[in-house]
Amino acid sequence: MRTRSVALDLSDEDAPVFVISVAARLAGMHPQTLRTYDRMGLVSPRRARGRGRLYSRRDVARLRLIQRLSQEEGINLPGIDRILQLQAENEQLRALVGELAEEIRRANSRRAPRVFRADGEGSVGLGG
Repeated sequence: MRTRSVALDLSDEDAPVFVISVAARLAGMHPQTLRTYDRMGLVSPRRARGRGRLYSRRDVARLRLIQRLSQEEGINLPGIDRILQLQAENEQLRALVGELAEEIRRANSRRAPRVFRADGEGSVGLGG
Protein backbone atom coordinates (compact mmCIF):
# COMPACT_ATOMS: atom_id res chain seq x y z
CA MET A 1 0.00 0.00 0.00
CA ARG A 2 1.32 3.39 -0.97
CA THR A 3 0.66 6.44 1.20
CA ARG A 4 0.59 9.93 -0.13
CA SER A 5 2.42 12.66 1.75
CA VAL A 6 0.45 15.86 2.10
CA ALA A 7 1.99 19.06 3.38
CA LEU A 8 -0.34 21.01 5.64
CA ASP A 9 0.03 24.72 6.21
CA LEU A 10 -1.08 25.01 9.82
CA SER A 11 -0.44 28.76 9.76
CA ASP A 12 -3.40 29.14 7.39
CA GLU A 13 -6.42 29.58 9.65
CA ASP A 14 -8.78 28.66 6.82
CA ALA A 15 -7.05 25.43 5.79
CA PRO A 16 -9.48 22.50 6.24
CA VAL A 17 -7.36 20.17 8.36
CA PHE A 18 -9.50 18.65 11.15
CA VAL A 19 -11.96 15.79 10.75
CA ILE A 20 -15.17 16.16 12.74
CA SER A 21 -14.02 14.06 15.71
CA VAL A 22 -10.87 16.15 16.16
CA ALA A 23 -12.70 19.45 15.66
CA ALA A 24 -15.32 18.37 18.20
CA ARG A 25 -12.64 17.48 20.73
CA LEU A 26 -10.83 20.80 20.16
CA ALA A 27 -14.08 22.74 20.55
CA GLY A 28 -15.20 20.70 23.57
CA MET A 29 -18.37 19.51 21.87
CA HIS A 30 -19.97 16.30 20.67
CA PRO A 31 -19.60 15.60 16.92
CA GLN A 32 -23.41 15.56 16.58
CA THR A 33 -23.48 19.16 17.83
CA LEU A 34 -21.08 20.12 15.03
CA ARG A 35 -23.36 18.41 12.50
CA THR A 36 -26.33 20.35 13.87
CA TYR A 37 -24.46 23.65 13.70
CA ASP A 38 -23.46 22.82 10.11
CA ARG A 39 -27.11 22.17 9.17
CA MET A 40 -28.11 25.46 10.81
CA GLY A 41 -25.38 27.35 8.97
CA LEU A 42 -23.58 28.48 12.13
CA VAL A 43 -20.38 26.90 10.85
CA SER A 44 -19.60 25.78 7.31
CA PRO A 45 -16.82 23.20 7.15
CA ARG A 46 -15.47 22.09 3.81
CA ARG A 47 -16.26 18.65 2.48
CA ALA A 48 -13.71 15.94 1.87
CA ARG A 49 -13.95 13.65 -1.16
CA GLY A 50 -15.99 11.11 0.78
CA ARG A 51 -18.36 13.93 1.86
CA GLY A 52 -16.81 14.03 5.34
CA ARG A 53 -16.53 17.42 7.00
CA LEU A 54 -13.15 19.10 7.35
CA TYR A 55 -12.81 21.96 9.81
CA SER A 56 -10.26 24.76 9.85
CA ARG A 57 -8.71 26.47 12.85
CA ARG A 58 -11.05 29.39 12.17
CA ASP A 59 -14.03 26.97 12.27
CA VAL A 60 -12.87 25.60 15.64
CA ALA A 61 -12.50 29.14 17.02
CA ARG A 62 -16.02 29.91 15.79
CA LEU A 63 -17.34 26.75 17.48
CA ARG A 64 -15.71 27.81 20.75
CA LEU A 65 -17.31 31.26 20.41
CA ILE A 66 -20.71 29.67 19.79
CA GLN A 67 -20.29 27.51 22.86
CA ARG A 68 -19.23 30.46 25.03
CA LEU A 69 -22.14 32.61 23.86
CA SER A 70 -24.56 29.75 24.46
CA GLN A 71 -23.29 28.42 27.77
CA GLU A 72 -21.76 31.45 29.49
CA GLU A 73 -23.91 34.24 28.07
CA GLY A 74 -27.17 32.28 27.79
CA ILE A 75 -27.81 33.34 24.20
CA ASN A 76 -30.03 31.05 22.13
CA LEU A 77 -28.92 29.72 18.74
CA PRO A 78 -30.95 32.19 16.61
CA GLY A 79 -29.42 35.00 18.68
CA ILE A 80 -25.94 33.57 18.15
CA ASP A 81 -26.61 33.32 14.43
CA ARG A 82 -27.57 37.01 14.36
CA ILE A 83 -24.48 38.00 16.37
CA LEU A 84 -22.25 36.09 13.93
CA GLN A 85 -23.97 37.74 10.95
CA LEU A 86 -23.45 41.18 12.47
CA GLN A 87 -19.79 40.41 13.18
CA ALA A 88 -19.26 39.37 9.57
CA GLU A 89 -21.01 42.52 8.32
CA ASN A 90 -18.89 44.63 10.67
CA GLU A 91 -15.69 43.05 9.33
CA GLN A 92 -16.80 43.72 5.74
CA LEU A 93 -17.61 47.35 6.53
CA ARG A 94 -14.26 47.85 8.30
CA ALA A 95 -12.46 46.43 5.26
CA LEU A 96 -14.42 48.77 2.98
CA VAL A 97 -13.60 51.78 5.16
CA GLY A 98 -9.93 50.81 5.03
CA GLU A 99 -10.04 50.52 1.24
CA LEU A 100 -11.77 53.89 0.89
CA ALA A 101 -9.30 55.57 3.26
CA GLU A 102 -6.42 54.18 1.20
CA GLU A 103 -8.06 55.37 -2.01
CA ILE A 104 -8.45 58.88 -0.54
CA ARG A 105 -4.82 58.84 0.61
CA ARG A 106 -3.64 57.86 -2.90
CA ALA A 107 -5.84 60.51 -4.54
CA ASN A 108 -4.52 63.20 -2.19
CA SER A 109 -0.91 62.21 -2.80
CA ARG A 110 -1.33 62.55 -6.59
CA ARG A 111 -2.69 66.08 -6.30
CA ALA A 112 -0.19 68.91 -6.68
CA PRO A 113 0.16 70.88 -3.47
CA ARG A 114 -1.26 74.37 -3.50
CA VAL A 115 0.98 77.15 -2.41
CA PHE A 116 -0.48 80.52 -1.42
CA ARG A 117 1.32 83.81 -0.98
CA ALA A 118 0.29 87.13 0.42
CA ASP A 119 1.61 90.38 -0.96
CA GLY A 120 2.41 93.46 1.10
CA GLU A 121 -1.16 94.72 0.84
CA GLY A 122 -2.64 91.52 2.23
CA SER A 123 -3.89 90.12 -1.06
CA VAL A 124 -3.64 86.36 -1.26
CA GLY A 125 -2.79 84.62 -4.50
CA LEU A 126 -1.30 81.44 -5.89
CA GLY A 127 2.37 81.22 -6.47
CA GLY A 128 5.69 80.48 -4.95
